[in-house]
Amino acid sequence: MLYHAYELQRSWLSSASTWASIGAEMLSNPALPFGYMGMGPIASSALDVFAHATATYGKPAWGIETVEAEGKRHTVVEATVVNKPFGDLKRFRRADLPEDAPRLLVVAPMSGHYATLLRGTVERMLENYTVYVTDWADARNVPLHEGHFDLDDYMDYVIEFLEHIGEGAHVMAVCQPSVPVFAATAIMNRDQHPCAPKTLTMMGGPIDTRCSPTSVNDLAMERPIEWFRQNVIATVPMQYRGAGRQVYPGFMQLAGFMSMNLGNHMMSHYEMFKHLTVGDEASAQATKDFYDEYRSVCDMTAEFYLQTVQEVFQDHSIPNGTFMHRGKRVDLGDISGTALLAIEGERDDISGLGQTRAALELTPNLKPSKKRYYIAEGAGHYGIFNGSKWREKIAPVVEEFIAAHG
Repeated sequence: MLYHAYELQRSWLSSASTWASIGAEMLSNPALPFGYMGMGPIASSALDVFAHATATYGKPAWGIETVEAEGKRHTVVEATVVNKPFGDLKRFRRADLPEDAPRLLVVAPMSGHYATLLRGTVERMLENYTVYVTDWADARNVPLHEGHFDLDDYMDYVIEFLEHIGEGAHVMAVCQPSVPVFAATAIMNRDQHPCAPKTLTMMGGPIDTRCSPTSVNDLAMERPIEWFRQNVIATVPMQYRGAGRQVYPGFMQLAGFMSMNLGNHMMSHYEMFKHLTVGDEASAQATKDFYDEYRSVCDMTAEFYLQTVQEVFQDHSIPNGTFMHRGKRVDLGDISGTALLAIEGERDDISGLGQTRAALELTPNLKPSKKRYYIAEGAGHYGIFNGSKWREKIAPVVEEFIAAHG
């Protein structure tokens, strides 16, 4: 019933959004007198904001056509090199990049948003690397006959993708995937896998959520796993390819994130309204572009979501040494060859300070020279991998670390 109620509400709001958009265009049309009369511009701006806030968003395109490097623009070629039911492996490479340029696998979070949320991350690293990205599928579009997808499967996908990329690759895990990628790295080191990554960069990852717990961590700890199973898991409706699949809907994840900083989101839309009323289309469009991406959400399989809540946020399996993969305990002490870089944002309200750094303390057999910690001053969770702080301060640290251990 939960998903059906959402679909009903979405259809209502979609109609309202369309009419609001039409009204905004009419009131701002220079051929009509309304746009020059007292309340015309204000009403047009208000309708525009409402239309944007209630619109329906699908999966965004990557849209990376060129990138600037070495003082000039280079074309970028995007390709899907591995296709699997629950996620593809994308490859981005700019023209004129040396053949021996390092290869970087960016593991995107499976946490309600599409991998395109990392567009800025990919664009920056494309300057000097061939970049691969895990492009996770929307679970509501994966047919039931494709089976289930949990943490074990996630780790298997990462290992398979690294095998496709080949020896000598580097990995960057952004937020949530830090845990399964950390574990997958331990497995590959244990097995002396030739494709084990040279370096692993973990950014804002919940390795040990007992360190500086945030409101997200508190919510996961306050209720038993059965509460999540009964209250936030829904069944995909018949109109989608994944009809009948149990999922944690993306719209619920989005509602949770929006409510955490509701005041900030309301102020952002108010600022957009003010920009529109004075004709500052560029500033208003910047806000629209952000929310176009932020409100594009996808579903996670129920088994992946529930297992993540229990293993990462409730049982703390990684720091307690009880994390399992395919029935075998993952020993982080097996990591001895892959260099580790832990990055945290000073103002991160999703993964608190110390949660990612804990990874460096859980690898006793890795030489200190292969470990590094970096705190991004003034950066929030999103700012770790997007925006000016990422481009100018954080990315150079990642590049330096990769060069030192490549």
